[in-house]
Amino acid sequence: MEHSWTQLREVVSSVHRLKVDGFCITKATINHDAGCVNSRCSVEGHSWEVHFHPALYAKGHGYNPGLDLVFLGESRTGVTAILSAKVIDHTSYDDFVPFKDTKTVPRAFHRPMDRSQPIYIGLGFAGDDFKSHSLTMECTITVFREPEAQRGAIPVPSFDLPRHLGELLRSQAGADVTFAVSGESFSAHKTVLAAMSPVFMAEFFGEMTEKNSPLVEIQDMDAEVFKAMLYFIYTDAVPDELDEKPEAATTALAQHLLVAADRYGLDRLKVLCERRLSLAMDAGTVASTLALAEQHNCSRLKAKCIEFIT
Repeated sequence: MEHSWTQLREVVSSVHRLKVDGFCITKATINHDAGCVNSRCSVEGHSWEVHFHPALYAKGHGYNPGLDLVFLGESRTGVTAILSAKVIDHTSYDDFVPFKDTKTVPRAFHRPMDRSQPIYIGLGFAGDDFKSHSLTMECTITVFREPEAQRGAIPVPSFDLPRHLGELLRSQAGADVTFAVSGESFSAHKTVLAAMSPVFMAEFFGEMTEKNSPLVEIQDMDAEVFKAMLYFIYTDAVPDELDEKPEAATTALAQHLLVAADRYGLDRLKVLCERRLSLAMDAGTVASTLALAEQHNCSRLKAKCIEFIT
C-alpha cells in the first residue's frame, strides 16, 4: 500500500471567552434593535472583532442570539478565517436553549469591516416580564495560513491603497475639481471619482457640461453627507465619527447617505446604509425608512421594515 502526505495549509486558532450581562428580550422589544456587543482581539497579526447580537433573528416570540466575525485589517490576497462558538454558561435564562458548537463557513477577508455570515448560538423565547440575562460564550477564531516553506519567502507588504487614497483626499495634492455643496467646498480628483461612480464617469469623461469645469455645484445635498460620500469613495469606509454621533443623528445621516449613494451609483455604500438603517430601526424611524426603501428600490430594507411593522 502506497500513500503520500502533503501539507497544504496550517491554521492558527485563538480561543476567547465572551461574557455578556444585563440584556433583556421581551415580547414588546423582540423586534427592536437590542444593541451589539463588540469584542476585539488579534490573531495571526490581524485585528478582528466578534460582534454579539442579542436577537439577531426573531420570529413570533422566538429569537436567536448570534455572532459574526468582523475583519479590521486589509489584505490584497485575503485572510481566510472561521469563527466558531459555544455557550458555556447562561444564568437567569430558563427560557433559552443553547445550540451545540456552531461555526461559520471559511471565507476570505480583504477589507476593513468585511464580515462573516452570522452564526446562531441558541434559541430563546421572549416573555412579558423584564429579565436580565447573562451569557458566557467560548469563541474560537481560526485563521488559515500558508505552510512554513511559503512563509519563508520574501514577505509582501499589505495592500494599502485605501489608506493612500485617504491621504490623497486629505492633502488635496493634484486635485483637479472643486465641489460647492451647501456653502462649503471640497477638492477631489476626477479620475478617482470616475473609477468608483458611473455618474462621475459620465460627468467628467462623457459629454456633460461638467467635463471641463474645475468647479461643480451640487444641489439638494448637505455638506456633511457629501463629505462622508467622498470619504467612502476614496477609502471604501464610512468616517469613524459617524459611530460617535447620537443614534438619531446617525440614522438621519445614514438615510441621506443612502440617497446620495443611489444618486451616484455607489452600490456598496448603499447596501452599507441599508444595513445600518435596518439594525437601528425603531418605532420612530420605521415609517421614514420604509418610504426611503420604496423610493430607492431597496428591497431588502423594505422587507426588514415590513417585518418590523408586522
